[in-house]
Amino acid sequence: MTPEIAVDLFREALWLTCIIVGILVVPSLVVGLIVAMFQAATQINEQTLSFLPRLLVMLVTLIWAGPWLTRQLMEYIQTLYQNIPLLIG
Repeated sequence: MTPEIAVDLFREALWLTCIIVGILVVPSLVVGLIVAMFQAATQINEQTLSFLPRLLVMLVTLIWAGPWLTRQLMEYIQTLYQNIPLLIG
């Protein structure tokens, strides 16, 4: 395996990780920001108020994007397994 191939495999894995994390975290961050602005406007300082909406948004995001994310991860792993003979030799 040449260094170029190793760097390319690492780049693809890192990009896939960024996509998965981004799709799951960004909606939760947006909801957290909205709830924080609501709490600041109403001066409600309840910690559990921001937790439940973020949890629900994360659950909905997993239900909505979970199959696509799983398919992307499985395609990457299948590509790695199929290319093992080419990478070793």
